[in-house]
Amino acid sequence: MSVPAARSALPDPPALPVTFRPNGTRAVLLSVGTVMLCVITAMSVTLEKLNAGERLSFIFVGLLFFGVLCLLSRPKVVAADTGVTVVNLTRVRRLEWAEILRVNLRVGDPWVFLDLSDGTSLPVLGIQPGIARQKAVRDARALRALVESRGTGDDDSTGAGRDTAGDATTDATTDPATDTGPA
Repeated sequence: MSVPAARSALPDPPALPVTFRPNGTRAVLLSVGTVMLCVITAMSVTLEKLNAGERLSFIFVGLLFFGVLCLLSRPKVVAADTGVTVVNLTRVRRLEWAEILRVNLRVGDPWVFLDLSDGTSLPVLGIQPGIARQKAVRDARALRALVESRGTGDDDSTGAGRDTAGDATTDATTDPATDTGPA
């Protein structure tokens, strides 16, 4: 029975409420957005041949650019006693613990995916291994420990006879051959 061994390898769940977000990516996006807005605004003010409408259009483009980068820095995951709130770019989805069957982060995945009880998979952009791979792996393991301790922890409808190695949170050091779970 490898399932109890896999569950015992999970870390203790963190205290609730807890928020997971890609802080490094967020810092880079907001810093670049602020610098670009300042540079574009300064250019519009210092260029002497621009009229008022052209200056305003420069500032508008800078604000638009900054707004897009703010939108890209928005993703997060908030785990509370009552469930999980997934904030992606334009959508917020509230999930009860029992709705989440599994937390997946496999080698090469751009972010975590949640397997849900309705048969769908929800991307979670709030945990992404882009800049801080080790932090993303720790966060994914912590979220998985929370799901295992608070949710049903079973997926009897699709998990019978499947290798549990594919369910484990993995990082770049894991052998891809052991990652046999569903995509």
